Amino acid sequence: MYYAIVLGFVFLTVCFVGIGISQYLALKDLISNSLPDIPTITSFIPLILEIGYVYLITRLFLKNYKSIYVRIIFAVLGSFTGLGLPIFLAIFLYKLALQKIPNIINLMSAISVFGVSIGTMGLVIVLSVFNGFDDLIKALYNSFDPDLKITLAEGKTFRPDERVLRKLSEIDGIAVYSKVVEESVLLKYGEKQYPATLKGVDLNYKKINGLDTMITEGKFILEDSKGKYAVVGQGIAYYLQIGLKFTNPIIVYFPRKEANISMNVENAFNQNFIYPSGIFAIEQDHDAKYMIVPIKFAFNLLEDSTSVSAIEVKTIKNADLNTVQKNVQKLFGDRFKVKNRYQQQELFYRIMKYEKWAIFMILAFILMVASFNIIGSLSMLIIEKKKDISTLHSIGADSVTIRRIFLYEGMMISFFGAFIGLLLGFIVCWLQIRFGFVRLQGSGSFIIDAYPVSIRVLDIFLAFLTVLGIGYIAAWYPVKYIIRKYIPENGV
Repeated sequence: MYYAIVLGFVFLTVCFVGIGISQYLALKDLISNSLPDIPTITSFIPLILEIGYVYLITRLFLKNYKSIYVRIIFAVLGSFTGLGLPIFLAIFLYKLALQKIPNIINLMSAISVFGVSIGTMGLVIVLSVFNGFDDLIKALYNSFDPDLKITLAEGKTFRPDERVLRKLSEIDGIAVYSKVVEESVLLKYGEKQYPATLKGVDLNYKKINGLDTMITEGKFILEDSKGKYAVVGQGIAYYLQIGLKFTNPIIVYFPRKEANISMNVENAFNQNFIYPSGIFAIEQDHDAKYMIVPIKFAFNLLEDSTSVSAIEVKTIKNADLNTVQKNVQKLFGDRFKVKNRYQQQELFYRIMKYEKWAIFMILAFILMVASFNIIGSLSMLIIEKKKDISTLHSIGADSVTIRRIFLYEGMMISFFGAFIGLLLGFIVCWLQIRFGFVRLQGSGSFIIDAYPVSIRVLDIFLAFLTVLGIGYIAAWYPVKYIIRKYIPENGV
């Protein structure tokens, strides 16, 4: 029988190759507009192969049908109707059912373990990939977002009190702070124009975050003895076609505070120019939005040298961020909002978390479907062992003990499937971390080349408990209801 299976699949492969050849030749004839009037031998290749394929499997499996005509009828019907493979599978399952029942039970148990292990492996891999993207995005945002950001609860700019700032630097856990001013401006480079957000920062800004590590071209220089410079996002640089080797400056426009409708358009805007020193790349939104300049340049353009938009704070390493945040909030009062990194990008992080657990639920549902094999294998095992159930009950085993035996059988299937799946998932994740086999499409335009993966013990533990929970439910159902059916019949 096993030789028939192998030969059947070989013939099926040859059949598909023949179909592919005939389709290729037909497509070639169609493209050349020279469809043959008389069918060639290649037109009959797939039909001949499939007739031979179906005839072979009917001869190997339907040994009770000695007549060659019956086999030919099966072969022709299977070939012309396209049911060659379904006929093969139907006959295979029919012959398998004629074998001993324990063979079927063992096969179904193996299939159950395989299904549970594949589902568990998928669960581990998908969660690890989501964790990898989560860590990557956090690292990217952390290179731009400060540990704490102080802004007005209502309003846009404020004048910081120097006494409050001195007390801020004295709070335990505070390393350094930086004054920041942000405003929407119009950029012009050559003949191109682009609306962007101008972010003026002081000399402490470089200590606040790791933006200098995200420079893709040039250097992170805002000011030196020769003058002031700007660091622009990659999206802005791409649109304006900014080149660091060119001598053209970036012209920045901002509306004057005292401008009115009757004024000349050119006189209605403050303008200043600045040369780019570097280009940074964090993520698309930031890259297409921000241009970093010295705060004095921003003050001069905005005609306001005292007001700021925010105060960005960096905390000491290993400091209790929640405690520091509460102390800063207490210092500034209710007029201000003090946000940590998560709160600064709260919507985005929340969506990422929801996506992760939505995928987890979908994969858990797939695992639940795969666990239906456990129900089938246990049901057939109970039916096959009904005489043994009667024997056990006769020697004093109660219904709870008998149910526990079969429940342990189902849990063993889930346990081994979960263990194998976790092991395979861990191996695949380790290989991706070590070698990066699965690449991102168009990886040259991304910061990374391969899919990021991060294995977390909590996710592994949660996946293991989920699989065992689903396996317990899948084993509990047939054990409870089917054994109830057979125990009374045996004198319970």
